[in-house]
Amino acid sequence: MTVGIFDSGLGGLTVLDAVHKRLPDLPLVYFADSAHAPYGVRDADDIYNLTTAAVQRMWDEGCDLVILACNTASAAALRRMQESWIPSDKRVLGVFVPLIEALTERQWGDNSPPREVAVKHVALFATPATVASRAFQRELAFRAIGVDVEAQACGGVVDAIEDGDMILAEALVRSHVDALKRKMPHPQAAILGCTHYPLMQDAFQAALGGDVSVYSQANLVAESLADYLDRHSGMMGKGTDSMFLTTGKPDKVSNSATQFLRRKIDFTAA
Repeated sequence: MTVGIFDSGLGGLTVLDAVHKRLPDLPLVYFADSAHAPYGVRDADDIYNLTTAAVQRMWDEGCDLVILACNTASAAALRRMQESWIPSDKRVLGVFVPLIEALTERQWGDNSPPREVAVKHVALFATPATVASRAFQRELAFRAIGVDVEAQACGGVVDAIEDGDMILAEALVRSHVDALKRKMPHPQAAILGCTHYPLMQDAFQAALGGDVSVYSQANLVAESLADYLDRHSGMMGKGTDSMFLTTGKPDKVSNSATQFLRRKIDFTAA
């Protein structure tokens, strides 16, 4: 009954933590491709190849369902994987879906024509690769009309978080918000389009102002997963053990993850 959670680094631990709190008895396999992080500066083919290799490794551990808790992988690789690579008895889900459900106030299975929604001006903060893919705008357009999305590539933020340099990360957040506001002075909502960014949610909120609704992904993904498993219980994989896998140096990644979640985390080599 194991579910896999994948990220290029440690950001997906925000999703794992939320899923664990929502579904405490669900075994989880977390895969951090730390040796190749960050993904946000890689090209689409590279991201695809790295992501499929990681997903295959989690399938080998009995995870029939894998969540790409990495916006870059969701944006640059997921559609290609779904079209030509994922077998019929497996599922790979991205992290855009719950965000768009929340923003448009409609369920993903609602295939009615796109309609107007309350929010008209949306700021998207994401990695350069996610911004370049325009995947969020494409998926949003299937469900909503009249929404202006201004995207800001937030270079350096993931690296600073992975290095534990939160002072630098906060400074970069303020800089990126300032750059976004020069293009869109009055956003109504802001999407934190990277699973690292919930750690900086207070910094984003402070820089944007209290009148901007900030959407981050961890809790939304956890609720979406719980609903999905209720409706698709057959996708609970045959694995039974929780584990943390990394392509990086396990001791170093374990130390960083322990600081990240403020509880003991032990990674093993993938």
